[in-house]
Amino acid sequence: MLKIKNVSKTFNPGTVNEKKALNNINLEVHDGDFITIIGGNGAGKSTLMNMIAGVYPIDCGYIYLADKNISLLKEHQRAQMIGRVFQDPMLGTASDMAIQENLAMANRRGMKRGLRWGITKEEKEVFYKTLQRLGLGLEDRMTVKVGLLSGGQRQALTLLMATLKKPQLLLLDEHTAALDPRTAHKVLKITEEIVDEQKLTALMVTHNMQDAINIGNRLIMMHEGRIIYDVKGEEKKRLKVEDLLKKFEEASGDVFANDRMMLG
Repeated sequence: MLKIKNVSKTFNPGTVNEKKALNNINLEVHDGDFITIIGGNGAGKSTLMNMIAGVYPIDCGYIYLADKNISLLKEHQRAQMIGRVFQDPMLGTASDMAIQENLAMANRRGMKRGLRWGITKEEKEVFYKTLQRLGLGLEDRMTVKVGLLSGGQRQALTLLMATLKKPQLLLLDEHTAALDPRTAHKVLKITEEIVDEQKLTALMVTHNMQDAINIGNRLIMMHEGRIIYDVKGEEKKRLKVEDLLKKFEEASGDVFANDRMMLG
């Protein structure tokens, strides 16, 4: 379980560029939760992801993962427990390395042994079967350099790498935003399948309200560094985009001004 208690973050404090990115965030995520996160630009969505991953230190509060206080752990230490996929398909993979080499690096994360002794036959068999499930034909291209793949193929591969060794938590930061609609739909479908099959706990930031409603068992809305709406279960399933827009106006006293968020 992920537990965030009284977490705040201010960038450039005491300057003209001061920005309170997170304002006393409290959030409990139960094992198996698949939570979608929405909000306008500057709402604090990506900052929340970065705080959990350890990219930036928190100003105050605590972050617990599986009953362990990870608040002071460095990003590389948390990476042993947390898988992450970014918006940019170029991140998360090594372009000049083959598909199977990227998977091997992910498979050996946290181990002293790198690729010095090559990739074993057993690993290749596992990688082949894992790639086959994607339905993208990558299993027959394992020696191809990742830099030659399309954006969608790279995101699917990055998703596999992030979940190859089941993480305690999966963070998806607008991981389909840079893809065309058809490819984004495919990657989202793969995402749902992997999360469901591995019974992962996941947080997914999205700008698409309809996706936020359709995917996962819980939805939270952020505004100005705060969580202003939290809904789950059957109530979430009954939501419509218009309901979310209304909830935003009620909770924030503002009108949703981000056109991208209204796509669906």
